[in-house]
Amino acid sequence: MTLAKQLSAGIAELGLEINPAVQQKLLGYLELMAKWNRVYNLTALRNPAEWVTNHLLDSLAVMPHIRGPLVVDVGSGAGLPGLVLAMARPDWQIVSVEAVDKKAAFQRQVAAELALTNMRVEGRRVEEVTLDSGADTVVSRAFSSLADFVNLTRHLLKPGGEWAAMKGRLPLDELNALPEGIGVSGIVELKVPGLNAERCVVLMNQK
Repeated sequence: MTLAKQLSAGIAELGLEINPAVQQKLLGYLELMAKWNRVYNLTALRNPAEWVTNHLLDSLAVMPHIRGPLVVDVGSGAGLPGLVLAMARPDWQIVSVEAVDKKAAFQRQVAAELALTNMRVEGRRVEEVTLDSGADTVVSRAFSSLADFVNLTRHLLKPGGEWAAMKGRLPLDELNALPEGIGVSGIVELKVPGLNAERCVVLMNQK
């Protein structure tokens, strides 16, 4: 199966509607990742078919649980899920926070080459990032513990906004260690097409 067919089938399985032009951009992102990955270790995975599953479809699976229009992706690495969300939702503004210079540089290159005008990359620590107005959603994918995630990003979330932490299996210990005043508004199991592993997103807010 070609990567294009794999991506298209996965999107259909997720029940999403993403037009062919956007799907081409998503595949273009993988091409850039392959090029940069030879020099910079952006992903430990070496098989592009795994990139479709573990990176693109995994990021798209969380999209229905994200509220826009302003979304901050913290510790985004190679731009996951931030770059994927920017391509799939051009009506949203995405701020991607990545402190590792080479990964932030890669994200900027992708945004430039794929003309993602709704994407801003902050190459600094999350504590140093400021926004003119708070984010509707602050999302992370394997960034840190839930407690550290909410404590480090509290200043970025607008009143009534939501945190969305992408996780593997349900992190019960981390849920029990959440700071006072943080509520869990939902825990959603994510079914990622082709991925034989547990995935979930923990949605949290300030009580």
